[in-house]
Amino acid sequence: MNIAIAGLGYVGLSNAILLARQHSVTAVDICAQRVAALNEGRTPIEDTLSQQHLDGGRLTLRATTDPQAAYAGADYVFIATPTNYDPATNAFDTTSIEAVIAQVLAVNDRATMIIKSTVPVGYTRQVRAEFGTDRIVFSPEFLREGRALEDNLYPSRIVVGEVSARGAAVAELLRAAALVEDVPVLLTNPIEAEAIKLFANTYLASRVAAFNEVDTLAMDLGLDAEEIIGGLCLDPLIGQSYNNPSFGYGGYCLPKDSKQLRANFDDVPQALVSATLASNDARKAAMVEAIAAHAPRRVGIYRLVMKQGSDNFRASAMQDIIRQLAARGVEMVVHEPAWQGSDCMGHRLEPDFDRFAASCDMIVANRRTEQLRPHADKVFTRDIYGAD
Repeated sequence: MNIAIAGLGYVGLSNAILLARQHSVTAVDICAQRVAALNEGRTPIEDTLSQQHLDGGRLTLRATTDPQAAYAGADYVFIATPTNYDPATNAFDTTSIEAVIAQVLAVNDRATMIIKSTVPVGYTRQVRAEFGTDRIVFSPEFLREGRALEDNLYPSRIVVGEVSARGAAVAELLRAAALVEDVPVLLTNPIEAEAIKLFANTYLASRVAAFNEVDTLAMDLGLDAEEIIGGLCLDPLIGQSYNNPSFGYGGYCLPKDSKQLRANFDDVPQALVSATLASNDARKAAMVEAIAAHAPRRVGIYRLVMKQGSDNFRASAMQDIIRQLAARGVEMVVHEPAWQGSDCMGHRLEPDFDRFAASCDMIVANRRTEQLRPHADKVFTRDIYGAD
């Protein structure tokens, strides 16, 4: 089967590798450097498992910057382009998805288009009407940055927003490519599938916010946050996942998805979604207060990425920490190997870790790493468990 993948971010790349284990896959991206990297057998984003599969050399996978050539002979086109949240419109910017749909329809009258990008509730119905085709299916992804391929190979569930033989075929395409057979599969209407995705990420955001509030209270009252969180998580209804305090939830998905869900609630009573967003802002402000209370001469910002094993720092909480510290006039130096440029958000970028560590009297780190261990006496972090 011929499959095209639009977009080589972590969603597109992981789906491309997953499906190329059994099918002929052509990945499309506007970035020539990403395309060249994949054609040379290198992952265009940081993902160890993806690189291992590329090194195996058993994939029928190529990349191109020519969308028409990729889409013309495709049986399925998976759309995994960015849908950034636009504060001006209070909604996702879905123009990249619509551009792909138009390109596919111009050269292919049979391909099923499967949207993997996160979209507003009601979007699939809207674009089907706009483009006059029912060949558009929404199937949300549930992937962790840095572990995207792992989560596709061993999926927690497969959701396809179409109750039909075609929806079942899409689900089977994904299930057959996974390394586990007993995967829960849900076929639902598009609008429910869209809501599942947004509510899933907003729930995770609220869980992060809850444990961060526990930690904020512990800091304020001089309590042992690890003991409190450990005791809470012994309850099987709460469990051990997503319980490690941080500087606030961030990354590409949780902030924008919770904001989009709040926008979808414009005319519907709600409190939890707005409270989750407000809690996250309050947490970042509390972290800035705690850092500033030490009156550091120069603060070293250690990594902007939200997750270990990822090079994605879009909408990371650390960027808000930097902005708020800068507003207080705090001098900073940044160590972020994934950042391109001579400075970072107006602050000196130091690519050499040893020089970075020596140049500051406090190191602010969202997560502990082995690299930081020799400098533990000047590291400020709320990381209890040493895990994402």
